[in-house]
Amino acid sequence: MNITWYVSLGAVIFAIGAAGLVSRRSPLVMLLCLELMLNGVNLSLISFARMWGDGGGQIFALIVMVIAACEVVVGLGLIVALYRRMLPIDADKLT
Repeated sequence: MNITWYVSLGAVIFAIGAAGLVSRRSPLVMLLCLELMLNGVNLSLISFARMWGDGGGQIFALIVMVIAACEVVVGLGLIVALYRRMLPIDADKLT
């Protein structure tokens, strides 16, 4: 397959994540949309690495996935802490 298909799919996944991040106010949905954006970028990185025959893009995508996993752990911890304190689970109402 041509690299154009992979890059356009990555761009569509990134755009869906960006639209969801802007439109939703729930922190959990915002985390999921951020993960979609990171996965779209990872798909593009891996497709470019395959096109050039270099492993650098794949290693960088692996590092991005590790950082995304750490970000989700911290974000879910904050969401659980907010829920336990009976604070509003809305990004606009938090101070």
